[in-house]
Amino acid sequence: MIPVPTGARVWLATGYTDMRRGFPSLALQVQEVLRKDPLSGHLFVFRGRRSDLVKLIWHDGQGACLFTKRLERGRFIWPSVAGEAVTISSAQLSYLLSGIDWRTPQETQRPTRVG
Repeated sequence: MIPVPTGARVWLATGYTDMRRGFPSLALQVQEVLRKDPLSGHLFVFRGRRSDLVKLIWHDGQGACLFTKRLERGRFIWPSVAGEAVTISSAQLSYLLSGIDWRTPQETQRPTRVG
């Protein structure tokens, strides 16, 4: 898991993003579309068209970081609002990156004994 610093916010860029983009063009999208500062220390998450790939950009104060995750099965759950940014908590980001529905995480029932 990415060590989310205290005070950093996690922003989801709604809609789809061209996954061929790197840090410079995603940072430009953060500035122009989301109206945020990509060098602020906040995390910005983008989703591909098929919803099985996300890219996350983060400037840690020393340099630019670009993380990518692709799900082998399933899809990332994403907000349906288009053209805006949605903020989530770092715990919700952890659920999202695990392929779990971060909006309503469910605790799974595990049997305490066999038989």
